[in-house]
Amino acid sequence: MGNSPLFSDAPKAFPFTMPEEAGPVPLSTNDPELLIRRGFEQNPQLGCELLYHRYYQNLCSYAVRFVLSKEVAEDIVSDVFLTFWKNATYQQITVCYGAYFYRAVRNRAYNYLRQEVSRTQSFDSEVGDNFIDTDTPEAIIHFQELAHRLDAEIQALPPQCRKAFMLNRYEGKRYVDIAEELHISQKAVEHLISRALTRLRTHLTGEWLILVSLISLNSLS
Repeated sequence: MGNSPLFSDAPKAFPFTMPEEAGPVPLSTNDPELLIRRGFEQNPQLGCELLYHRYYQNLCSYAVRFVLSKEVAEDIVSDVFLTFWKNATYQQITVCYGAYFYRAVRNRAYNYLRQEVSRTQSFDSEVGDNFIDTDTPEAIIHFQELAHRLDAEIQALPPQCRKAFMLNRYEGKRYVDIAEELHISQKAVEHLISRALTRLRTHLTGEWLILVSLISLNSLS
């Protein structure tokens, strides 16, 4: 993912504390973002750090359901946070921060897939011109339906096949590491993931948004 044009200009240094390094964020029972807003009142960077700790992992889990790569998902979420910080977008937020970030991540994931479509010759050249506005209710519902359908298809994979696929795509592990964890050969891992991809492509025929992820990220070895 490091050479994707979508993130080629993203700064390398991230100004916020990583979630695993930060302490737990206490939440108000009535307003889960109350302390975040208070953080912004004290110091914008404190507010951003609280936001990052509160939403980073969940946003990565959300993004990976569409792009099917832990690395790509993390790049997307980090890029959204960087843009939020650099553009001082926090000064313009009048509603739920979480709603803003889920929408922004969804749009970035969608744009990433659009770029992949334009570079994937397996798709008709007209597909890239038929994208719907990602902010419409129809687009949001379609995104959610795709995620649920993909989740269901992954859960329907044979257990060992599903495990290898999820370790590779959702946790970003290499074939050699998966082989060690599952106590099988690296060739067996390659076969399991290839089998998973073939089955998913077959069952998701017609869903280009998912298929482009399965095609463009074919070999994360």
